Amino acid sequence: MVRRVLALTSGRIALAVLTVIAVLAVFGPLLAPQSPLATSDHPLAAASGAHWLGTDYLGRDVLSRLLDGSRVSVLGSLEVAFTALAIGAVPGILSVHLGRVFEWVTLRLADTLVALPFLLFAVAVVALLGNGLTQAMLVTGALVSPLFYRVARAATLAVARSPYVEAAIIAGASTGWIVRRHIWGKVLPPIAVALAQTVGVGFVIVSSLTFLGIGVQPPAPTWGGLLASDLGYLSHQPWAPLAPALLIMVTVWACNLLADAVRDVSGEAGRTPAAGRGARAGRRTDRRRTESDPAPAPAGGAR
Repeated sequence: MVRRVLALTSGRIALAVLTVIAVLAVFGPLLAPQSPLATSDHPLAAASGAHWLGTDYLGRDVLSRLLDGSRVSVLGSLEVAFTALAIGAVPGILSVHLGRVFEWVTLRLADTLVALPFLLFAVAVVALLGNGLTQAMLVTGALVSPLFYRVARAATLAVARSPYVEAAIIAGASTGWIVRRHIWGKVLPPIAVALAQTVGVGFVIVSSLTFLGIGVQPPAPTWGGLLASDLGYLSHQPWAPLAPALLIMVTVWACNLLADAVRDVSGEAGRTPAAGRGARAGRRTDRRRTESDPAPAPAGGAR
């Protein structure tokens, strides 16, 4: 699948952008030219050789704070995505095979989680468990998990009715063997699409919470926190919110672009075998017709 995604221009662009964001998350604190918490005597300074993106209201280097805050934003979004994947995809696959009771319970839980406003619920949980980003992301991942549950369940239902799965059940194969052998490979493409989309949603959620000051307390730098602090000084630096806002927008756009590329590739992969079977069936039909047609009588035959 990775090779087919790289064959698309949109897939290459999305992976290139996300690779840059990942490098910033890993090496951002090391690449920062100055300490992100160090203040100076030049608050709200314009861009210069010493401060490429200027300074904030306390004289801290904006570029250093952006690079240092990238790790929190990336890790938070990944926590949301993989928590939702673990909580949602596994019950979604098993709900098709473990009987009506398990199916009914998991469906009702998914409906309940969908009905909860995840941002308000995350704020309430943080207020109860403490102001930590990990707690907020785990709760948010649980609230996003119905997306993976429904995607995995729908894909599993489509495969479960296939003849080879029914034959495996009749032969006495275990549920785990059927999932590993027949179902997981068919369910993986739609789950990959949902995962890429959820990473983008995670960036928006992390930025929203840190914008409100939830999860990470100042002066620790985050993209959402930088955006919130810059909005208070628009009259002095109208361009200041552009850098964190642009990073958030580009990252979310790249995640959605990657999801579209994976969807296109999986759709082509799903249509290709069917097209091949149709072509082979057409050739077989033509061959049968040719064999069944009587040979034409020779002209001027014997009388």
